[in-house]
Amino acid sequence: MPLAVIAPPSRARSSENAATRIERELRAAITDLTIGPGERLSEAEIAERYAVSRQPVREAFIGLARLGLVRVEPQRGTVVLKLSIRRMLEARFVREAVELAIVRRACQNFGQQARKAAQFLIGEQQECAEAGDHATFRRLDSLFHSTLAEGCDCAFAWAAIEAQKAHMDRVCKLTLHSPATMQPLVAQHQAILDAVLAKDAERAAAAVSGHLAEILSQAAHIERDFAELFE
Repeated sequence: MPLAVIAPPSRARSSENAATRIERELRAAITDLTIGPGERLSEAEIAERYAVSRQPVREAFIGLARLGLVRVEPQRGTVVLKLSIRRMLEARFVREAVELAIVRRACQNFGQQARKAAQFLIGEQQECAEAGDHATFRRLDSLFHSTLAEGCDCAFAWAAIEAQKAHMDRVCKLTLHSPATMQPLVAQHQAILDAVLAKDAERAAAAVSGHLAEILSQAAHIERDFAELFE
């Protein structure tokens, strides 16, 4: 596994145990496709990189397997699972159910600070779209959705789906190739926020459903164009 391309271990969360930290950082690299589908993960190499024993690495692999991101093969090692349209659709189904509930609640109660933060994030996304900055755009996308949840006191609901949405994010990573593919997402975020600020729950729910349906219209050609990455 090309460990050199993974960001250095973070020291920001000193209270986080080694297994949790390793799982979180490997999950981010797998989601971002920095560690590609089909790649094998070396328990020894990762343990050496993080300066830990093999036990926390083994625990991290078990956590990633539980999320459906890797397969632990006895006597053979651990392999990153290829992309799956089926798993992506399941993750989208769960995410839509949760996010519809979030925006309906946000229409009833959405804090002023969250309003400003959400609008700021949309502006930042617009700049990223114009600059073709895919990586930052995706990070801001996630922050926008988590801000909606936090703004109506539903942070726990967002946390419950954040790990599972990795299956959507891996596929979505393949769709953001140019400003033209990012611009519609900015407009969709603005439509969601406008509906929330107008306290129009039906319009907000429709905007979220439309936003999350974007990936469905592209799934077939993504699987065709990147066939080697799919199971």
